[in-house]
Amino acid sequence: MCGIAGLLTFDEAPTGQEAYLAAMSASLAPRGPDQDGMFVQDGCALLHRRLCVVDPKGGIQPMTKSGCTLVYNGELYNAAELRDELQSLGYDFDTSSDTEVVLNSFLCWKNRCAEHFNGIFAFAVYVAPKRTLYLARDPMGVKPLFYAQREKKLIFASELKALLQHPEVQSNVTREALYDIVFLGPGRTPGCGIFKDVFELLPGVCAQYDDTGLSLRQYWRLCDGECQDTFEQAAETTRYLVTNAIQRQLVSDVPLCTFLSGGLDSSIISSVARKELGDLTTYSVDYRDNDRYFRSGKFQPNSDNHYIEIMQQYLGSRHRRVELDTPELVMALFDAVRARDLPGMADVDASMLLLCQSVKHTHTVVLSGECADEIFGGYPWYRDPEIREAAGFPWAQTTDYRASFLRPDYLREETPREYVMRRYAQTIASADILPGTEPLERRMKQMMVLNLQGFMQTLLDRKDRMSMFSGVEVRVPFCDKRIVEYLYTLPWRYKDYHGREKGLLRHAMNDILPQEIVERKKSPYPKTWNPSYHAAVSALLRKELDDPASPLPEIFNRSALEQLLTEQRSLPWYGQLMTTPQTIAYFLQIGYWLRKYHVTIV
Repeated sequence: MCGIAGLLTFDEAPTGQEAYLAAMSASLAPRGPDQDGMFVQDGCALLHRRLCVVDPKGGIQPMTKSGCTLVYNGELYNAAELRDELQSLGYDFDTSSDTEVVLNSFLCWKNRCAEHFNGIFAFAVYVAPKRTLYLARDPMGVKPLFYAQREKKLIFASELKALLQHPEVQSNVTREALYDIVFLGPGRTPGCGIFKDVFELLPGVCAQYDDTGLSLRQYWRLCDGECQDTFEQAAETTRYLVTNAIQRQLVSDVPLCTFLSGGLDSSIISSVARKELGDLTTYSVDYRDNDRYFRSGKFQPNSDNHYIEIMQQYLGSRHRRVELDTPELVMALFDAVRARDLPGMADVDASMLLLCQSVKHTHTVVLSGECADEIFGGYPWYRDPEIREAAGFPWAQTTDYRASFLRPDYLREETPREYVMRRYAQTIASADILPGTEPLERRMKQMMVLNLQGFMQTLLDRKDRMSMFSGVEVRVPFCDKRIVEYLYTLPWRYKDYHGREKGLLRHAMNDILPQEIVERKKSPYPKTWNPSYHAAVSALLRKELDDPASPLPEIFNRSALEQLLTEQRSLPWYGQLMTTPQTIAYFLQIGYWLRKYHVTIV
């Protein structure tokens, strides 16, 4: 994995370019601590920071062939097949890296090359003879790519922080983007870069920039289709696709491990990995005194430790448990903002950052279970008919409560509820659904699209930024586009097999897991239950409100923030984990972000 950045300008080369290009590259150093490279020619600059995973001696970037220069972040999981195909078409290879596969694919198929890829990626190719820049991003949106178009130039980067090093990209935030922070946050509108006139290339989209301007094309979309498979056939296909995706993602020339929570998804990945590798290290995260304070509830019915022990013994893995305490978890809230460049999922982000920093001591590559809940119907909102049928984003049903925090002078003509419902309507309208689909099936397909474009993107942002900030690559086998495409066509009754969340996945993979793991009720990523965390973030928010220089009271109602410090709400702010302590931490992150990034609301 890597960090990329660059620009193409049709202005004369500006003064001071070397300084801000160096700053853009340096800002991405955590993503690529092993190598860095720069290409500058005729108004084009391409920057690369490399985290070496495959072929450390080869694959050095920027890579140039036949007048085309590539910078690339990601992994191709069908690189071997593409290499054979390209060699049969007469293309030569000097390295064993998938970087050269991407570049030769571009030379062969031009702007349709991404349609041939199975992987996670964001890349840019500069075609020198035509002075054209080509960008593309993977179908699931696992790897990030932001851009800003200014007069006669396009600037791009893996992360917002790199864009902000360019003198023409300012940390201004429009009131509509502020609505995203307050009413959708820590989620974002697809494609929204929060900062004014900054955008994120959408998943499955490629772009071309030349002297005529910027053009975008959607090269992949999730399409509905008739399901001809019986349930058992679907289970067999699911088993093959899941197993094959995991196997493909075990290729690495540096140490590789898995995250293991004792849940279904991470246990499946770890079990396949153990069988393939013959030797495996697993990691989990926990919190000091969590067993003492844990409270079973609707969203988190049980804690992980018992199930992790079952899986560790079953696998015979070297298991490493990373225990976090309140002080380090609180301090990591602010590092997490710098990693994400935005306020995020509070201690859910912070703990992932600390976990990845611990993993980095021994391993560079990790496999993780994101996306299974989105495509197999694992979340509570898939299964609760009242939440499922309600209009709006099911993981953020608190618009009126959120609105109580924003000062009236920052409200737009469009009310918070109207804004959220407009974004919701745009999302479900994008769902491809066959005519004549019966109401329940139609709704479940809408739910899958809502989750893939919404909740999952927040989790993928978290996983990418927290891991890459730590110099760790996290791979997500359930995001394989083949699995997503197939699962979208299956009827809900298959996924709901035996009335269980992820029933199809449980059935398909049941013989590679202990029965207690197969039967375990879904439990989300663990959070801290220690009351010392609530006390610590409350004290920091109190200190923030008492600071005359704090930007929070300029934007938010002081009385609402004061009330937040005295209440305990069971309804989550976002998802299943962000209850009152995490909501307090979210406002701490907003305050830090406003200061650290010198944000101006325009």
